[in-house]
Amino acid sequence: MKAFLGWPVLRQVTGADRLGRGQAAMSARSESLTPRTVTADRVVDSVCPFCAVGCGQRVFVKDDKIVQIEGNPASPVSRGRLCPKGSASKQLVTSPSRVTKVRYRRPFGTEWEDLDLDTAVDMVADRVIKTRKQFWEWEDDQGRRTRRTTGIASLGGATLDNEENYLMKKLYTAMGAIAIENQARI
Repeated sequence: MKAFLGWPVLRQVTGADRLGRGQAAMSARSESLTPRTVTADRVVDSVCPFCAVGCGQRVFVKDDKIVQIEGNPASPVSRGRLCPKGSASKQLVTSPSRVTKVRYRRPFGTEWEDLDLDTAVDMVADRVIKTRKQFWEWEDDQGRRTRRTTGIASLGGATLDNEENYLMKKLYTAMGAIAIENQARI
């Protein structure tokens, strides 16, 4: 009989919480719970990394570790709301399976190897310079000055925001590339 008297619907009907949104819906266990955000040392404002919308996030940090990520109500873009991917962004940054090193597989290789960041950046720069030199055109077949390379192209993605796409366009144009596109236009 005691268990029957503790039913939430009975507390809702007999108590002051007629809509069942407060005390009537609380169990003994849920009353003892505290939000993860209460334990945070500090809160850092951030932007969701998943798409180009730019939803505001509040990152709750304790002992330099992320304990929770929620929507930022002060954000004019998302007004405190996050999509399912944005709500799961804590998993993106804290997952033990997250790759945090530069991984490289040599041509015709079967195994991945770790590289330090300086070596990887130098490899990319060397390949860009080599490709640019190899495919550089000073002029077209009619003698018109072109100053371009056809060996480098860019396809931007929808996860990049306008500022990142702008910087990529400037970079590739400065390198002489002419095939610069974005998935949002395709």
